[in-house]
Amino acid sequence: MPKQKTKSSAKKRFKLTGTGKIKRKHAFKSHILTKKSKKRKRVLTHFTMVDKSDRSNVKQMLRLK
Repeated sequence: MPKQKTKSSAKKRFKLTGTGKIKRKHAFKSHILTKKSKKRKRVLTHFTMVDKSDRSNVKQMLRLK
């Protein structure tokens, strides 16, 4: 049986923390930034955790158990 490959897109977008949680970047920070406030852009800069409801899908894409 062949090896299972991880999804390349997921590999680039998600990182695993030491405690097993999945880190992700915020969306809406790539373009059309002139109309967004400084505070909003600053908040979007930081990482956040993947929501509980999406964890199983992300783990499946990363081929984690």
